[in-house]
Amino acid sequence: MEVGFLGLGIMGKAMSMNLLKNGFKVTVWNRTLSKCNELVAHGASIGKTPAEVINKCTITIAMLSDPAAALSVVLDKDGVLEQICGGKGYIDMSTVDPETSCKINEAITSKGGRFFEAPVSGSKQPAETGQLVILAAGDKALYEAAIPAFDILGKKSFFLGQVGNGAKMKLVVNMIMGSMMNAFSEGLTLADRSGLNPHDLLDVLDLGAIANPMFKGKGPAMLQNNYSPAFPLKHQQKDKRLALALGDENSVPMPVAAASNEAFKKARSMGLGDMDFSAVFETLKVLKHSS
Repeated sequence: MEVGFLGLGIMGKAMSMNLLKNGFKVTVWNRTLSKCNELVAHGASIGKTPAEVINKCTITIAMLSDPAAALSVVLDKDGVLEQICGGKGYIDMSTVDPETSCKINEAITSKGGRFFEAPVSGSKQPAETGQLVILAAGDKALYEAAIPAFDILGKKSFFLGQVGNGAKMKLVVNMIMGSMMNAFSEGLTLADRSGLNPHDLLDVLDLGAIANPMFKGKGPAMLQNNYSPAFPLKHQQKDKRLALALGDENSVPMPVAAASNEAFKKARSMGLGDMDFSAVFETLKVLKHSS
């Protein structure tokens, strides 16, 4: 099976590498073409433009940074839309808002192509180990055709119905995750400032009802000021913003998410956007130094 892959950031690189290692033929593209080199060394081919990848491959996957990038790759010169046609499928696995997914769907299907969205729950390590959770919505026949690839990329795939539902599910998940990280950061800080050992807090949390992989995986690194990016903070804040907009559209009050978004915005203003989203912890250290 030959698959195109557009976007070789933290997630896209790991996902396309997994496909290569499991026998797929993969043609890759990235705005900075030098990022393709490692994948080429593992057997990938390079497409010089998104249109070239679409022309070569029956199914093409995109994993891009935000709604603007997702739309640009489809609509701009040498983009997906120039070569998409009947018999070809396009799968956008980027995290975007439902409106962006619907715009892409309309553009692809107007040319006779098939489309579904498939954002993922999971960051760098699950991408590397094929343990992502895939949240698909759109063309059911294309989804079924992509299952062999999804079996490599993820531990579970959900088909959620019409285009837009995958984006909504991903935004809800990331909204919850970001709010949890804020509460976790505040808890670690409160433990430390009140004279407790924050490492003891990690042990207590891991044995209780709110034990979870995120606290267990992120906590020790946070206490060592290690924010190597698995999920960049700037993307978490983008997802918070999009989730809050979804809340506005549906008249859902979200005071916790709104407060969490402000903390992530503060972290971005401190230059932490490219660090892991757990670097929001650093905003509380600033408060300590200023008090």
